[in-house]
Amino acid sequence: MRFWHAGRISNISYTAFADKYKGWCHNHGYKYSEAKTKSIYLAAKNAAPTLPMNDFTKILVRNAIRQLNSLYETVAEIKAQMTQLAKMLPEYEIVIAMHGVGKSLAPQLIAEIGDIRRYPKRASLARFAGIEPPENQLGAYNQYSRRISKQGSPHLRRALFQVMRCVLQNSNPDEDTFRFIDRKRSENKPFKVYMIAGANKFLRIYYARVTELFDSLYPQKTSLTA
Repeated sequence: MRFWHAGRISNISYTAFADKYKGWCHNHGYKYSEAKTKSIYLAAKNAAPTLPMNDFTKILVRNAIRQLNSLYETVAEIKAQMTQLAKMLPEYEIVIAMHGVGKSLAPQLIAEIGDIRRYPKRASLARFAGIEPPENQLGAYNQYSRRISKQGSPHLRRALFQVMRCVLQNSNPDEDTFRFIDRKRSENKPFKVYMIAGANKFLRIYYARVTELFDSLYPQKTSLTA
């Protein structure tokens, strides 16, 4: 909102901008970073603005910023409501404790997967996610194919891919999913292959842990009826 045009930065010295940016960070509760300051200043110096630095551009940019901020606030509110709803479910603590899953991804996984009793076996969950190997013409699974069916929930696949990225970033050697991915990676498997393999491994663990919980809570109701 303050530096709405590259010229607002590039037309002053670096020292002057650094002082202004430091004050902005202090007033808005951000931690000042010298490296970030240099990055912004160099980006402004090297920029080729397509709009002039006038009042019309100022209004245009600031209105766009307000709309984006409103969108971010709406998304944050929805995520907060999803978290509150997810916390009411018995599997929440188990899911959020799994490696690669945090406060944002736990509600997404629970919402997409739903009641674990809908799936009679682990393969059913992988099939719902669309990451199981496709069937050949005879109806048998082709375990040598690198492709997946992609016939399930694209939202669940996206969440699983984000979980796998977190697992790789953490690189915890004591975690089963990471060790499985790392082994596939050491075998020179392509990126998509070991990521999908890791997602399958994660779903197997998810299915086992949540099913065990539901079996202990509802020993006489292990499956849903129509």
